[in-house]
Amino acid sequence: MAKAWHLMQRPKGIPTTEDIVLKDLALPDFAEGMVHVRNRWLSVDPYMRGRMNDVKSYVPPFALDAPMEGGAVGEVIESRDPAFQPGDQVLHMAGWRDEAVLPAASLNKLPAIPGVESQAFLGNLGLTGGTAYFGLLEAASAKEGDIVFVSAAAGAVGSAVVQIAKAKGMTVIGSAGGRDKCDFVTSLGADAVVDYKAGSLLKQLSEAAPKGIDVYFDNVGGDHLDAALALARKDARFAICGMIEGYNEAQPTCLKYIMRVIAMRVRLQGFIYTDYMSQMGDFYRDMGGWIASGKVTSRDTVMVGLDKTLDAFLGLFSGANTGKMLVRL
Repeated sequence: MAKAWHLMQRPKGIPTTEDIVLKDLALPDFAEGMVHVRNRWLSVDPYMRGRMNDVKSYVPPFALDAPMEGGAVGEVIESRDPAFQPGDQVLHMAGWRDEAVLPAASLNKLPAIPGVESQAFLGNLGLTGGTAYFGLLEAASAKEGDIVFVSAAAGAVGSAVVQIAKAKGMTVIGSAGGRDKCDFVTSLGADAVVDYKAGSLLKQLSEAAPKGIDVYFDNVGGDHLDAALALARKDARFAICGMIEGYNEAQPTCLKYIMRVIAMRVRLQGFIYTDYMSQMGDFYRDMGGWIASGKVTSRDTVMVGLDKTLDAFLGLFSGANTGKMLVRL
């Protein structure tokens, strides 16, 4: 029988095994226009924590005692729609489970690209890479010659931002936790890396960017956003992608230097990936070219088995991942 992770109650702080439970899942009738998919790869992402709260946001909250959702790549097992055949690889949002029966309209058939594995459509060719691309180039209006600071630069989105910024001729300073992750960010081409676990972040960033920063790509919030505000140059642009440091906190964790927004005319722009769907052609063209040329590469952290999905998700909040966190089924 199929299984899926269910949200049983709203978490307070870090989610626990009482909040999120793996249960049997009865599949819907296999009617005309439906497709039976067996999942091969699941994505876990920080934004999912917000969907566990019963608050109004850009996506509805997860329903209680119902299967959770998230990006997934699966293989078509059976189809009652002529657009899909057994063996097709598809992208969809019925993650956090091993099988699904879905309307054909909710599936996207993956193109066969030589040298590109299907899980890349959950990473640099999917939401992760698109978030990095549009956040940097559109929300932050980053351009050649800019000094860019990227938090969580060893993570899925941050590592893509580093590489896109270098491909576009920018100076890049990344932040990561620990020597191994800092070395990884350096290997991506970053001009400097600060280790937020090794002392004052503001002091380290001041030394790495003595002239200040033009662009900040925020994945963290907290001390990182404060340090970026403290060092913002005139007309700096901040792309506010995520604030993982505060997702499990009840009180704000940043904005110590918010008054510099006025003095430096800083622009803070919140955004989400779907804001730019009309420009997906540009993204696929540029990202596909960078991947083909080796200018953009990826590293995945993979946990194996549906039962490891919650562990993989919680690992995002403890820094357990380098690059994209995925679950392989």
